[in-house]
Amino acid sequence: MALVASSLSVGVVAHGASATGRRATPTASAPMFAGFRRVNGAPAVLTRDVEANSMVSLQASVRATGRGGCGAVRMAAQARGTGKFIVGGNWKCNGNMASIKSLVADLNAGAVNCDVDIVCAPPMVYLPMVKNSIDSKFEVSAQNCWVSSGGAFTGEISAEMLVDAGIPWVILGHSERRSLNGESNEFVGQKVAYALGKGLSVMACIGESLEQREAGETMNVCYAQLKAIANEISDWSKVVIAYEPVWAIGTGKVATPEQAQDVHAGVRAWMRDNVSPEVASAVRIQYGGSVNAGNCEELAMQEDIDGFLVGGASLQGDAFITICNAAQAHYDVVKAMA
Repeated sequence: MALVASSLSVGVVAHGASATGRRATPTASAPMFAGFRRVNGAPAVLTRDVEANSMVSLQASVRATGRGGCGAVRMAAQARGTGKFIVGGNWKCNGNMASIKSLVADLNAGAVNCDVDIVCAPPMVYLPMVKNSIDSKFEVSAQNCWVSSGGAFTGEISAEMLVDAGIPWVILGHSERRSLNGESNEFVGQKVAYALGKGLSVMACIGESLEQREAGETMNVCYAQLKAIANEISDWSKVVIAYEPVWAIGTGKVATPEQAQDVHAGVRAWMRDNVSPEVASAVRIQYGGSVNAGNCEELAMQEDIDGFLVGGASLQGDAFITICNAAQAHYDVVKAMA
């Protein structure tokens, strides 16, 4: 199944929603369907603006993924996951001793006013320093780990080493690892399985390039990346899926909230049909594409966006705290739709 190119308008339409897919304000008399977690709304209908040479929309995907609509994925399945909003900060290959200390101080001083899981991923060499100095409201993560135990793998670090050092999280399958280091879908799946087997929690990244998006291959790409992981694991309770449109990483370009929601809903539908409805409902799906303090709240208001994986803005303490607090906007919308 292919997602329409970004020039098309794709949206979820139900009671109280407009023809363009933008959501109207929910009311008690007109419950609406917003995503694949909705239980008591009407079955979803996807529409799009038809343009010349348009690609197949998510309509076919959703029609193929459920008899009786998306209500098959039930919130009751949250027993497999915490359901909490989760924000990851990927510091990538940035910083030095002085700047990292300053960033940690800013984060420690920040006020997080809602219930949210926060995970910071500094460069590997600074992991011990950050772990020992950052406030307990933050967890720490490695940005990568190897696919097996230690040995003659120069430059790599094993999952066992991270566990031994008290690092609970790891980011795997990031687009930069895939493109710069040639990590295949299958290799990423194997890495996820190995890390989970050693007790780590994993932020597993998926996403499409600009060329793939313009070719209408967004969902095919995401599904293939998910399948490679699903082929290797059966327990998803310690996996967070991070959807990162590669064309929006570090470019300042951001998918519209509706575009991001459509892909997240498509990912959840795939999980329902290929893993289980319970896992599909419980799994948390982060959005990672140039999220910043200015756009985080609107993105967080989408039902199937369960958090963010933040790049550049995670290096700015005040901005990152603002992004973390956007979790409240997500909770408010989901509560209003209940």
